[in-house]
Amino acid sequence: MPLPTPILDDRSYQQLRDELVRRIPVYAPEWTDHNASDPGIALLELFAFLGENLLFRFNQIPESTYLEFLRLLDIPLRAAQPAKALVALETKVPAGELVELATPLRAGSVAFETKTEVHAWPVTLVGVARAASALPDNDEAQAFAARALDALELADDEEAVFYVNKLVPADPAAPDALPVDFRQAVDGIVWAAVVGPDKDATAKAAQLALMREGILNVGFAPDEPVANASEVDACLGFGATRRSPPLTWQISTGRVDRDTPVYKTLQLVGDTTRGLSQQGVVRLQLPRELTNMGDFPPPALDLAGTGDLPPELEDAEAAAKVLFWVRAFREDGSRVGSVTWIGANAAETEQTARALPEFLGTGTGDADQRYPLVHSPVIDGTLVVEVEEQPDTWQSWTAVEDFLASGEDDRVYTLDAEAGVVKFGNGVRGRAPQIGQRIRATGYRYGGGAVGNVAAAAISKLEGPATAKVSNPLAAAGGADGETIAAALERVPGELRRRDRAVTADDFRELALATPGAGVGRAECLPRFHPRTRIEDAAGVVTVVVWPREDRKHPNAPIPDRTLLRAVCEWLDARRLVTTELYVIPPTYRKVSVAVGVAVKPGFGVEAVRRWAELAIRQYLAPLPPFGPDGGGWPLGRRVHGPELEAAALQVDGVEFLQGLRVASLAADGATWVEGSVALAVDEVVELTEISVVDGPPLDPGAAPAPPPAKKPVPVPTIKDQC
Repeated sequence: MPLPTPILDDRSYQQLRDELVRRIPVYAPEWTDHNASDPGIALLELFAFLGENLLFRFNQIPESTYLEFLRLLDIPLRAAQPAKALVALETKVPAGELVELATPLRAGSVAFETKTEVHAWPVTLVGVARAASALPDNDEAQAFAARALDALELADDEEAVFYVNKLVPADPAAPDALPVDFRQAVDGIVWAAVVGPDKDATAKAAQLALMREGILNVGFAPDEPVANASEVDACLGFGATRRSPPLTWQISTGRVDRDTPVYKTLQLVGDTTRGLSQQGVVRLQLPRELTNMGDFPPPALDLAGTGDLPPELEDAEAAAKVLFWVRAFREDGSRVGSVTWIGANAAETEQTARALPEFLGTGTGDADQRYPLVHSPVIDGTLVVEVEEQPDTWQSWTAVEDFLASGEDDRVYTLDAEAGVVKFGNGVRGRAPQIGQRIRATGYRYGGGAVGNVAAAAISKLEGPATAKVSNPLAAAGGADGETIAAALERVPGELRRRDRAVTADDFRELALATPGAGVGRAECLPRFHPRTRIEDAAGVVTVVVWPREDRKHPNAPIPDRTLLRAVCEWLDARRLVTTELYVIPPTYRKVSVAVGVAVKPGFGVEAVRRWAELAIRQYLAPLPPFGPDGGGWPLGRRVHGPELEAAALQVDGVEFLQGLRVASLAADGATWVEGSVALAVDEVVELTEISVVDGPPLDPGAAPAPPPAKKPVPVPTIKDQC
């Protein structure tokens, strides 16, 4: 139970005055004039005024006491988390422009920094998937396919598979932008055309000469929704990382050997996408020899885009500017999933700023020495603290979470990231800087907050010598504000109980909600439930169901993406028992339809009451707080019962009584509604897909109100009768 903030005495001036006046007959019965003109009443009012001021000051004591309690427990406020985003750069300089690591960027007043170095070239990238397609029925398409088959001269062990080009959106934030699923590609290859600024052959050759031996940064953003819990694997464990599938990147050489196009394998300089399985940047080393990079010469018309040749771009202007193609495929035969964006000159950015070296102070030899930093909140893992233990000899000290496992000679310190305060040990647990030893911070990064979750194309300013333009194709995510004092006070009992360890169901739920920067809106723990086998009594298994704080694509049924699931897994893995088999899964939704018939009280607008009743039902069945029966979202596994919803609808002002309420769930065929109370599985919640509220008897669940008459009345004059 959270510790409340008590009000010791909340009486106002008027209450104090009235209480003093009521005491007059008890202590001075001869005092009968209680009007405001009486001098004694004036004195009582003065005392009431002074008393109200004293009570206001006295009521500040409990919060101060709580804050001191937090300090004694050494429980710091949780620091703000920085937002992260991918950016793409554009330049017109033929030789390109180098944008160094930690280059400042801005989205209005919000500061970002690049986390990767990027050499921006005057090129763009066009991602293409050869999506499997049936042969069209029209004669022209069939004649084209027949000519291609004749030109290919397939062997006995080969067969033709037909495809259409699907381009990865250049602007993934556009309303009509749809991700491209490379699992449906006929060859399982991610193709990307590197398009230059000019289609002239001489200019293209000059551009290739400038790019040879250079590094091409390729940004990658997958579409990461998780359809159901059966697609989620168990968490790997603390410190473990999922093995990246082996990926091969190749570049077109522009050479053809015996009618076979020649590709050269590229050296991978860096890959934060883990084999195109998560958002990040791939850095490719381009070949040294010009003979190993270029577009293939135009083949015979009937062979364009066939076999091992790159797909033919339908945009003739872009096709004429292609410098070369790069392609990626997995060596184990697995496929890259759905992709939202692929772009050139990409860099990862973070909502941080770099601090200059700081002199923190001089050691005193005392226990628990504290030294504040100039900037806060500090990004975890970026601070470097050094102590001058001998003249001109600086020793680096190590950051730890606490001093419980530290010895008297261990050079360690703790950091309150939100406040920006460095704390040293007491000489028994953790060494204390001695008298005269100077202390400095050679560098750290600071920043963060929900303000960093800027929209797409908001990051538009690049600071420094480079003249390249910058933009973020996707919205930034992961930023979170620092913990408020009120929130910290509420979690004190939980912190004392669990000690940052996940053992009970409440521990898993509370820690999942506290995952830094993940944006978890709700979390529930299902002990012994195995999501893959659906066994509800699996020993050693703990399943945590999480919801995102918001989901713009599915506002009524929020679904977490793989990035969120991964973040919660990593956070809980560091705190669970080693024998626990942990799953972090999305919720499973059961589609439900509700039909309500109301009788409206006289004097209330029918349409307004209908809207209020619909809103009340939607909020009652909503999966996220602060809605639901108890303010925590609809409980997992709780059946949807008509009379319970009737009680919610009757709370609406303007509803005199209900003429009926009908509930139905969608059958397995996806087309039939089954009426009656809806029983949910242990990991299921409600998705209200259809609701109708009418003045009168309720409609059939899933049915819409009948439209107005189809015939439109047309005025026709008649002859007026006259006497």
